Amino acid sequence: MPNPTNEGPTKIGPTRAGEPAGAVVGVEAGQSGLCCAPLAESPLNIPDAEDLAQAFKVLADPTRLRLLSLVASSTTGEACACDLNEPVGKSQPTVSHHLSQLVEAGLLVREKRGKWAWFAVVPERLVALGAVLATTEQPS
Repeated sequence: MPNPTNEGPTKIGPTRAGEPAGAVVGVEAGQSGLCCAPLAESPLNIPDAEDLAQAFKVLADPTRLRLLSLVASSTTGEACACDLNEPVGKSQPTVSHHLSQLVEAGLLVREKRGKWAWFAVVPERLVALGAVLATTEQPS
């Protein structure tokens, strides 16, 4: 999604103490940087561990995981909040809360169009989370 303010790259991810709102865990839209090395390569520092734990905590909820999957698998790459209530079987306020949690974690971006909010996945964030869990060994 385009940056509506055109003030440089759109920041994604949760905010750390002392950083401006919208700061990231090391990934900016359009970049593929990671917050940290894969777990098998080196230990996480405390701030990175806290940021990653928060992102994985958001993903640990089945409704949020389903919402992320619905948006990610959309043929247009985005979904209107108005179309997500029925598939997850939750009320509009509940779906809105879960979508906000996904946005705060940097997994989705929100764009307001008229009275509706549209959501799209932040692929760099998903790649970064997956890469942190990557191992250097091949399974037997």
